[in-house]
Amino acid sequence: MSQTQSPSGFTLNPPPALAPADLVTAFTDVVTPHISDNLDRLPGITGLQRYHAGRKLVGTAFTVKVRPGDNLLIYKALMQLQPGHVLVVDGGGELVNALIGELILQYAQQRGCVGFVIDGAIRDSAAFYKADFPCYARGVSHRGPYKTGPGSLNVPVSIAGQVVQPGDLVVGDEDGVVTFPVAQAPALLDAARRSATKEAAVMAEIATGRVDQSWLTATLAPFGLL
Repeated sequence: MSQTQSPSGFTLNPPPALAPADLVTAFTDVVTPHISDNLDRLPGITGLQRYHAGRKLVGTAFTVKVRPGDNLLIYKALMQLQPGHVLVVDGGGELVNALIGELILQYAQQRGCVGFVIDGAIRDSAAFYKADFPCYARGVSHRGPYKTGPGSLNVPVSIAGQVVQPGDLVVGDEDGVVTFPVAQAPALLDAARRSATKEAAVMAEIATGRVDQSWLTATLAPFGLL
C-alpha cells in the first residue's frame, strides 16, 4: 500500500482491496459469538451500541483515524469508498461531538458502503434505525463535528481497544462486532460452522428434558462438582 502525498498532518493511503465476495456471503450466516469463541474469546470490539434495526454487517474495513470530534478525514474517506467497504473510524471514544449523521449516511449508502463502526458519537440516530443501515457507535450527541483535521486514512486504528487493520473483514450482528484478517477467514469460517453444529447437538439434548446431560457433565466433572 503506497502512501500518497498529502498536507502536513494528514496520511492518505489508498483504499484496501475488498474481501472475496464468496467469503462475505458465507459470513452472513455466521453469528459473532461463534467467531469470537474461535478467536479464543480475546479479540473483538466491545462497548459499542447498535443503532440500526437488525441488518447483518459483513464487509471490508476502510479505516479512518480522526482527532476526537473532528470529521474532516471522514469526508475524504467518503469519496474513496467502494461498494462493500465498512467505514471504521477511530474517534478516540469521545462523545461530545458526533462524527457522522444522516447526510453522511445517505451519501455513504450511494457509494455502496455497507456499514459504520464508530469509536465516537453519531447523531440523527433515528435515521440509521429507519434505514436499517448497519451502524455501531460509542454513543449519541446532538453536537456536530469540527472540520479542521488532522487525520489518517487506511492506517491501523484502535476501536474500543481492538486494533483493526485496513482490509480486515468486519462482521456485526445483535451481539456486537468482530474483525479479523481476510487470510484467517476460511479457517475461522470452518471453525465457526463446527461450533454451530456442536451447539445444535446441545440444544437437541436439552430438548429431551433430562436433568443429567453430557455437556453439563463435561464441564463440571473436572472440578469434582457432579
